[in-house]
Amino acid sequence: MKKRVFDIIQIGKKGDIPSIAFDYALTGNIVLNILVLVLETFDGLSARARAFRAVEVATTLFFCVEYLLRLWTADLLHRARNPLVSRLRFVFSFDGLVALFSILPVFFFRGVVAFRMLRVVRILHLFRLNAKYDSFNVITSVMREKSRQILSSLFIIAVLMVAGSICMYNAEHAAQPEVFRNAFSGLWWSVSTTLTIGYGDIYPVTPAGTVLAIFLAFLGVGAVAIPTGIIGAGFVEKFTRAENAVKRFHDVSAIGEIRVAEGSELARKTIDDLRRSYGMTVYLVVRGDLSVLAESNLVVRPGDILIVKSDHLAKPSA
Repeated sequence: MKKRVFDIIQIGKKGDIPSIAFDYALTGNIVLNILVLVLETFDGLSARARAFRAVEVATTLFFCVEYLLRLWTADLLHRARNPLVSRLRFVFSFDGLVALFSILPVFFFRGVVAFRMLRVVRILHLFRLNAKYDSFNVITSVMREKSRQILSSLFIIAVLMVAGSICMYNAEHAAQPEVFRNAFSGLWWSVSTTLTIGYGDIYPVTPAGTVLAIFLAFLGVGAVAIPTGIIGAGFVEKFTRAENAVKRFHDVSAIGEIRVAEGSELARKTIDDLRRSYGMTVYLVVRGDLSVLAESNLVVRPGDILIVKSDHLAKPSA
């Protein structure tokens, strides 16, 4: 029974109706829960507060049941000698923490602002919907594979911002002491300029500061483009590998086998004879427990299995 419940609450398999139905129900609850979270912020809908509260509690109860079922079947997901260890692994996993922090604010700490903000964690449920599919896996794998390059580029950006903040402080402090009070004020300007936010609350007025701002703005565009290019190249590389894997799979699907029977016209011919007579491409010859490379002078024997291109299967009568 536990194994069946585990199969149902995991991402649905094709043909498993209860599991697919559970996935749809989970998706609907997540979307409805987040929709209520957004609609509650509109003052014009304050009259619907009780209805929103009812929907919130109902959807959260669904999450509670799901959480308990996942906690019960955690030993099938996180293999360990002790079931308690498996359950602790689930509790402190991403899914477990998101589910727990989504449930708690509904039943406890509702009047405390800090805990009410935990309701925003429900949005992370959306990641759970996509966590088992290729789109999410591609993103995480690219970030993991390119982590060193990304960290190096972020380090360059950090150095650039710190250098810009110190230089801007020295250039502007005398002219704007109330604006550029210290290097930290210059750091805020440097961040907003390098990352092209451009709030405009802090800006240079001296000629030296203006020239420095122009220089840093151009450097910022190039520096921010570095991690973007790394991630983009990682996506292209990942999808290229995936396409090549699909092509190899199609190549395998284009391969078939011919069993050479006693008295077959293929028997006692060489691989080169088969190629000339039938245009047949033989990749491998399986002979008993042996796999023999299809060299041109190899003689085919009765009982051999020829691994050939599938478009040659129907040509000779084996």
